[in-house]
Amino acid sequence: MAGHRPGWPVAGRRYPAAVRAAWQEWGHVVVVTLALVPVAAAVAVALARWRVGRGAAAAVAWRHSVAEVGVVLGTAPWLWMILTPRAGAGEVRPVPLRDLAGQLAGDPGVAVAQVGGNLLVLAAFGALAPLRFRVLTRVPVLLGVAAAGSLAVETLQYALMLGRVSSVDDVLLNTTGAGLASLTTRRWWRGPPAGGDPEAAGPPRS
Repeated sequence: MAGHRPGWPVAGRRYPAAVRAAWQEWGHVVVVTLALVPVAAAVAVALARWRVGRGAAAAVAWRHSVAEVGVVLGTAPWLWMILTPRAGAGEVRPVPLRDLAGQLAGDPGVAVAQVGGNLLVLAAFGALAPLRFRVLTRVPVLLGVAAAGSLAVETLQYALMLGRVSSVDDVLLNTTGAGLASLTTRRWWRGPPAGGDPEAAGPPRS
């Protein structure tokens, strides 16, 4: 390479300010989440075997167990970060797209972190919950549940006085992220034969 971008790694020493700040604040969440991956895998295996032992079809048992554990593991770290208190007074921003426009007009690193992070908050839910609950294969229902969940979190931020910004744009981004993530698994929403389980199969609905 003929050169490098200012602030990007040079001999492993320098990183963009936004990346450094994010790691300093949330690195422990990443470490704990990665450490829990083997535990989550073990729980999924145990759940699947328990279901098979109770007479469920193996394909359905594994599908449901992996989806349940994946939603929890993929969502809990984001909730941990979102509901972590910060110094200062909380703020409510109810005007759609105003907060997002300000982020996009500011520092690119911060914009990527904020927008990308908000898109990922409910991504695991959007991708995996329809594999577990047939009703969520209806896209409007999926988006409605995601929006309601995001709104509940934003309301908690304000009600618990966590010193955070409660923004309608966060709800929009969280919901959009769930919808986009759902596209990655839509081909599998039909599922295997249910063996009598009404939630295990059925065509995707929009």
